[in-house]
Amino acid sequence: MSSHVAAPPHLAAIMELARGNPNVVVVSQDFGAGPFTEAFPGRHFEVGISEQNLVGVAAGLAHAGKIPFVLCMAPFVSMRGFEQIRDDCAYNRNNVKIIALFTGLEAGPWGATHHSMEDIALLRTIPGMTILVPADSNQVVPAVHAAASIDGPVYVRLAGFAADMAPIEGAGPLRAGVASVLREGSRLTMIATGTTVRTVLAVHEALASDGISARVLNMHTIKPLDRDAVVLAAEQTGLLLTVEEHSIIGGLGSAVAEVVAEIGVGRLRRAGIPDRFVTEIAPYRELLALCGLDAAGVESAARQLIGSGNRVAPLP
Repeated sequence: MSSHVAAPPHLAAIMELARGNPNVVVVSQDFGAGPFTEAFPGRHFEVGISEQNLVGVAAGLAHAGKIPFVLCMAPFVSMRGFEQIRDDCAYNRNNVKIIALFTGLEAGPWGATHHSMEDIALLRTIPGMTILVPADSNQVVPAVHAAASIDGPVYVRLAGFAADMAPIEGAGPLRAGVASVLREGSRLTMIATGTTVRTVLAVHEALASDGISARVLNMHTIKPLDRDAVVLAAEQTGLLLTVEEHSIIGGLGSAVAEVVAEIGVGRLRRAGIPDRFVTEIAPYRELLALCGLDAAGVESAARQLIGSGNRVAPLP
């Protein structure tokens, strides 16, 4: 009997793909798959809380010609399942699509063990890995479709458990590897990903009210990073602020820093989760504020960057 409950965007997208391709399957980590299971009961494999096995089963299905979508919790699949993602999926070029939920600080009240603040840092070190981070619900379906079209392992970092994923007007298209310019500006560039895009757009308005012209990039693909967009922003605005719901080490900020260091142009400030465990037990939005990831914190970081000095000249 159907429950008639609307499928969340990621499951709706997977179901759409499954209707057109009998090789699309779902492997889940004690989540269930709701409407997908009802529609395709023989194509859903529930393995329980065993992340290494979860990824291994998906890799085996991919090796047999299936296109497995893995439903899992981001902190656990990225850490417990790292070796299997690296070896079983990437090294062996198995076509596994990981849909990671409970990202960033979304599981905040459950404590630091459930925070996903290292996942991007870990997975972007893996050769051949693609990392997609939708900014709102409208980008979830394109992200899942993009993942399906890529030959190789893909990690889709998906928020929505606690974060606001309502549609963002003008959030831009999601084309893997191509950042979206959401606002033009000349004084600095704010580069955001995922849940922080909405926050950065609010900060843009606050800065604009003071006559500060800020460019806004939605960097929905962390790997491969849109290097051209970063270089152009560094050359044209000089000042770069990265904003991410992830550790300031190893994620978007580090990826942009690598480009800036190589070209020798621009000054960078990173806004993200500080290099510490977030041990406070508090609602999600309070944790964001504690980490400087609310609008007030990001605006403060932007203004500090603007006040830190002139643009850095290119290296000889």
